[in-house]
Amino acid sequence: MRARSPARIVEVPVCYGGDLGPDLEEVARAVALPPEEVVARHAAPVYRVHLLGFTPGFPYLGGMDPRLSCPRLPTPRLRVVAGSVGIAGAQTGVYPVESPGGWRLVGRTPLALFDPSPGARRPFLLAPGDGLRFVPVDRARYDALAAEVRR
Repeated sequence: MRARSPARIVEVPVCYGGDLGPDLEEVARAVALPPEEVVARHAAPVYRVHLLGFTPGFPYLGGMDPRLSCPRLPTPRLRVVAGSVGIAGAQTGVYPVESPGGWRLVGRTPLALFDPSPGARRPFLLAPGDGLRFVPVDRARYDALAAEVRR
């Protein structure tokens, strides 16, 4: 049986590396690729949202380039900022809320993946079966988008 194409593809802007993706350089060394190639490969596919779990709205995404596979951190961080994009094993995902976590952080999105407020149109940005495409943005664009999201 062939997998169906996602009915909806959500584009998620991500600023990779630096303080927003503190593990990008380490991932690049571990997989023997330059950081720019890690970003290009990470942003290339349309991922499938397999399920939401771990924390409200955390998307487990399938379809990552196997070359980017990296083990979890040996000791999880006590605090991972909401919007952080990580890699663990053969999967990638996005932390929708601040939480502990052991995934290797390669970037961050300014989008809110989970909004439990009563006025929210829908509490979860993503749903199982959706497609997700990461769109690399520079820090200036990230900051501008983050300011828009806060308003």
